[in-house]
Amino acid sequence: MTASATGITEMPTTDIGATAPAQQAAAAIAPTAADPTPSTLDDGTGLWGTALDLFQDRFAVFSDVGGPVLMILALFSVVAAAIVLVKLWQFARLRIDARTPVDEALRLWSRGDIHGALHRLEERPQPVARVVHLALTGLRHPGLDPAILREEVARVATLQLEQLRSHLRALEIIATLSPLLGLLGTVLGMIEAFRQLEQAGTQVDPSILSGGIWQALLTTAAGLSLAIPVVLAHTWLERRVERCSHRMEDAVTRVFTRDLAGAETEPLNRKSESGSGSESAAAPRAPSFATEVGYAS
Repeated sequence: MTASATGITEMPTTDIGATAPAQQAAAAIAPTAADPTPSTLDDGTGLWGTALDLFQDRFAVFSDVGGPVLMILALFSVVAAAIVLVKLWQFARLRIDARTPVDEALRLWSRGDIHGALHRLEERPQPVARVVHLALTGLRHPGLDPAILREEVARVATLQLEQLRSHLRALEIIATLSPLLGLLGTVLGMIEAFRQLEQAGTQVDPSILSGGIWQALLTTAAGLSLAIPVVLAHTWLERRVERCSHRMEDAVTRVFTRDLAGAETEPLNRKSESGSGSESAAAPRAPSFATEVGYAS
């Protein structure tokens, strides 16, 4: 500022042309400052924070109501669900209920076509197919002791069944412990309810006792709710393994008793051919032993 002769202070003049670019730059920066991206991030962070706070609150209520017993039951439920899903995936991958390849291989084996039977069983994932393939492969070597071959087949069959039964013991343990843990939680809850009732003294509030009772019974209900489906799943999975074991035993027996079936049917055929027509018409031919016990294919 400059002082004039009249004593009036003169304000400095501003150049309009010089301030226009500055105003344009400020206008260009203003939208950037109002960019909604930071607010959107803040809203996302706030959403995740709200969800986390809600989960923590629910978990706190869950732990306060049921205590550690409900937390253990919740852990058991997660483990049981994981085991059931893994076993379903394993059974579906191995196709343990498929019977067509083994039946076709045994039919070819009974006709003497061992190469065709082995070809039917090659690269088959079924445990029964693997065991039968091992037995047929061993019978291709005449010098191999049949007793040693049977022991090896039994060993492989046991190994296959053990793989199918893996983790089923854990399901059985969860099904057994869940009701007991629920009962334990009920007993602990009743003890706590009566302790609070004793502390109340003469000013007894029925809501204290009723609230403690329903909280205690909640653990029993949770334990039973977990045990019932786990028992059903364990029984169903165990039954599927048992069916596979029976089919495996039957198939291996049919492999080793093919000569027995032929030896039983050959004398009967000779007898029927040498007998008279009247005798054969009067008395029907008796079935073979292999047919009666189910060995004949």
